[in-house]
Amino acid sequence: MAAMNDMEKKLAEYKCDTNEAVCLKLVRFPEDIDDESTTFHPEFSHQLYGDDEVAFGYKGLQIQLYYSAGNLSTLFKVKYTARVTDTFDCMEVQLVHLMSYTSISLTVLTYDFISLLEKEANFKPFGSLLHTYKVHNVEAGEDLTYQIHKVDISCPGFREYHERLQTFLMWFIETASFIDVDDDRWDFFLVFEKYNKDGETLYATVGYMTVYNYYVYPDKTRPRVSQMLVLLPFQGEGHGAQLLETVHRYYCTSAKVQDITAEDPSENYVKMRDFVLVKLCLTLSSFSSEKLSQGFSEEMVSEAREKLKINKKHARRVYEILRLQNTDMSDEEKAREFRLEVKKRLYGPYRKNQRELTKMQKCLRPEELASHISQMDTRLQHEELDKSYQDVLAEYRRVLERLAQA
Repeated sequence: MAAMNDMEKKLAEYKCDTNEAVCLKLVRFPEDIDDESTTFHPEFSHQLYGDDEVAFGYKGLQIQLYYSAGNLSTLFKVKYTARVTDTFDCMEVQLVHLMSYTSISLTVLTYDFISLLEKEANFKPFGSLLHTYKVHNVEAGEDLTYQIHKVDISCPGFREYHERLQTFLMWFIETASFIDVDDDRWDFFLVFEKYNKDGETLYATVGYMTVYNYYVYPDKTRPRVSQMLVLLPFQGEGHGAQLLETVHRYYCTSAKVQDITAEDPSENYVKMRDFVLVKLCLTLSSFSSEKLSQGFSEEMVSEAREKLKINKKHARRVYEILRLQNTDMSDEEKAREFRLEVKKRLYGPYRKNQRELTKMQKCLRPEELASHISQMDTRLQHEELDKSYQDVLAEYRRVLERLAQA
């Protein structure tokens, strides 16, 4: 037994957390390759290395996947300090290599990768320019310039570039999947940073969004945001909000677009969308301070949909956020009015449960009915409703804080 424990301990030394072992990098200059400060790691690696996110077979494992900043040409290397087969002849190395999972071309010689870096000056953003904006960079002590482009798959060279770009999804989106780019209903929106290198203007990839245009009878489309990713070194700088606002403004110009939605949005995406839609709706007359105090109206629904392609559900949320902004919450009566209005909307699912319970009374046995009634205890409902309200209030206040800083 002691011998087995010793063996297990020795074998455990050859297990590596793949979220730490995978080293990603966006390379602008040759010196970035050996600069550890430019390295970042995945949030997830289970799609390549299994649910436990562990690779077996090596000590000090580093799976290096380095991309040139613009064109995303890729350098792939595996480094380690010891290998299990060097110590235990009977053991099989179980490291899963990236090459079997991707169709991208992986360079394995640093010399070749540096020669590709030298060609980065030839890389230009794909598609048509929609928006240019600046972000102040504290480290650089200057404003950096960014561009958002709209492109489709027919653009020369974009298909191959997109294959490299979408590999980031599996590292940063838990349930990511690759899309069928041959479907012409896909639109792609890309964010690039302009930077200087040896007196030349170059472009670095910052992030992107894919949008699928669903058909709505009889002659409309409903663009749905499918994937959105800002690469880790650029997160927290407001690029996601710039991208989403630009995409909204792009579709607003089309009479054929009914509204814009998102597929299975994350909590962070919802926060960002709240901020963007509130910012956009501030320009609408129906959301003026005077009209906000009169309650949610069909005028708000109509104007938000027609001018900004915002659906009724999202327009209602924007209304509540702006109503909060215009409410003196230290005034008990005004605070109570706001609270009751939000709770009335939140109570919708509970009201639906009550209707279902009435139907159940006609067909359920007494013991089954008692079980359902206990699940809908009134006191418990009030507690849950109050918690939901407090959560919503906190979310709305965060949006207003960000709006005040913008």
